[in-house]
Amino acid sequence: MKAGRRVWGGLGVALAVLLSGQVCAQTAPAAQVTVHADRPGALIHPEIYGQFAEQLGHGIYGGIWVGEHSSIPNIRGYRKDVVEALKAIKVPVIRWPGGCFADQYDWRDGIGPRNQRPVRMNASWGGEDDNQFGTQEFMDFAELIGAKTYLSINVGTGSPREMSQWIEYITADGHSSLAQQRRANGRAQPWKLDYVGIGNEMWGCGGSMRASFYADVYRQYATFVHAPPNAPITRVASGANADDVAWTDTVMAAAGSQIDAISLHNYTIPTGNWEHKGSATQFGEAQWMSTLQGALHMDDLIARHSAVMDKYDPHKRVALAVDEWGNWMDQDPSAPDAALYQQNSLRDALSAAVTLDIFQAHADRVRMANIAQMVNVLQAMILTDQSRMVLTPTYYVFDLYQVFQGATYLPIDVQAPAYRYADASVPGIHATAGRDRAGVVHVALVNLDPHQATTVRIRLDGVQGTKVQGRMLTAPQITSINSFEHPHAVEPVAFEHAVLKDGVITAALPAKSVTVLDIR
Repeated sequence: MKAGRRVWGGLGVALAVLLSGQVCAQTAPAAQVTVHADRPGALIHPEIYGQFAEQLGHGIYGGIWVGEHSSIPNIRGYRKDVVEALKAIKVPVIRWPGGCFADQYDWRDGIGPRNQRPVRMNASWGGEDDNQFGTQEFMDFAELIGAKTYLSINVGTGSPREMSQWIEYITADGHSSLAQQRRANGRAQPWKLDYVGIGNEMWGCGGSMRASFYADVYRQYATFVHAPPNAPITRVASGANADDVAWTDTVMAAAGSQIDAISLHNYTIPTGNWEHKGSATQFGEAQWMSTLQGALHMDDLIARHSAVMDKYDPHKRVALAVDEWGNWMDQDPSAPDAALYQQNSLRDALSAAVTLDIFQAHADRVRMANIAQMVNVLQAMILTDQSRMVLTPTYYVFDLYQVFQGATYLPIDVQAPAYRYADASVPGIHATAGRDRAGVVHVALVNLDPHQATTVRIRLDGVQGTKVQGRMLTAPQITSINSFEHPHAVEPVAFEHAVLKDGVITAALPAKSVTVLDIR
């Protein structure tokens, strides 16, 4: 059965009854949503729903790769359960091998017979890497799940020559020594390489560079990204840390003509304190609010960086790639050997939905994003423990939102009561809309209020709906999680509180919920 469409058992039935009572008994004043289907916007690139996998903790080893001889069911060494789950949400692109790890990585360590590969220190995240998962394994993995490939190039300790040879090894289809080496290592045909990131966080772990210096380094490296005929490679410049628009300005001014995309990294820290970021599971309403505020801040960041990019690229040729984003909490104390491992709650699901809404609203400029990270690290899609696997609430948001991949963005107006806590407030309802290639209009509605259900009235301008159906994600508590012991506590269910009458849809949204409606 397709992931995310499982029929609930006793817990799900009980929750459905609870939600039905909540919707009927304590619905807040109505919110108004207008979808401007008569004013279609930009294409929502599927790559907005991209993933990030770094050689870090149990993200790769034990999370994606277990080896062909593992007792855990696998496909040529890749966990079968993880492969199937990722295919189910149509992962469009994967970024690898970092992250900070990328700028110490020698690609030659990860090719050829695995029993002959060297063991290297992981200076960024501790421990050692035996290189069992390298270029061959990554490219085959992306091919296996149907995703595009995004390599993060070693600029910090590497060279343009190393990068150029890595690209040739992957993509060459002639008789060069590197192409022949790839064939000798078991891959006859070239792989398709879609994106190369020229360095990672060059202002920090990638080399502590100044923007002006990096701009010249980027120009040098970009010159030697040689794509094969009819297989273009998108060159991604290492962009800013959060609100450092001066970095974007300097790099765009000096190298914009050679840039195809520039990155942006931003993490939400619930406490605002990097030393004590807060627990992923033990938190109250104050950190619920601060996390949502952090997610909403993405809109301001994108607007500010886009405005700088517009000075040098008014026609928006250069994409903004938010290739690291998500919630960063304290590491789970129960997993001391799994670097950056954290649980994932309903709070993560709602903040992910809000962030994806924002990416879609900026689809004319944001054409790729990569949540950090795919498995067992930070705001992961999937958690594993030996043979066990669990899909997180964030995974199910990506499941609900996959209908937007490749759709056309439809502008949307929202008028809703605010959700307030102490001195802080955010819009009570957040939303996005798109029309897919079959003409179906999809509307996502996020009720950020953890207490109050809300009735939303949706008007469609420029299209006449005749049928509405949907799916919804919520849970009894803001801290609700899917654990290995209770893996189905937070899963989507059919949404049965939407009525279409006289061209207006009325939807009764439970508190703390994500709902996606399909309107035909």
